[in-house]
Amino acid sequence: MDVLLLIIGFACMILGILGSFLPVLPGPGLSWIGLLLLYFTHAVPMNYWILGISLLVTIVISILDYVIPAKGTKRFGGSSYGIWGTNIGLIVGIFAPIPFGFIIGPFVGAFVGEMIYNSTDHKRALKAATGSFIGFLASSFMKFVVCIIFLGLYIWIAAQHSWF
Repeated sequence: MDVLLLIIGFACMILGILGSFLPVLPGPGLSWIGLLLLYFTHAVPMNYWILGISLLVTIVISILDYVIPAKGTKRFGGSSYGIWGTNIGLIVGIFAPIPFGFIIGPFVGAFVGEMIYNSTDHKRALKAATGSFIGFLASSFMKFVVCIIFLGLYIWIAAQHSWF
């Protein structure tokens, strides 16, 4: 049973890293579940400090994942229409059958939202859409770093208990 938990936990770690770029998968959440599964094995004693701190980091990162693209839009001069466009574009981009829809969606959504707000100011709409894109990239990078740290922690803990 321990080997199965170890394999499923490692698979969660890999899916978590992929999820840091694909909005369909909750990257840090999956990585945290991988850590949790490692602690469910009999070979690794439970460490509530590591699990608690990593859960707190996961929750904060998950909240920031939705806040950062919208703040990027606002910082670059976007209105509430652009922020709503960013969020709607992200959802549409996830389900759109186009490559990289989850990247293109927030950009196009912010642009369309700003054009609805003020149809004559194309420059402002493009600037807000750029802010949305930069916010999305920053959010994805932040999730990726957290997932890589969780993977390193997973490997380090497993190696200490003679799994590798």
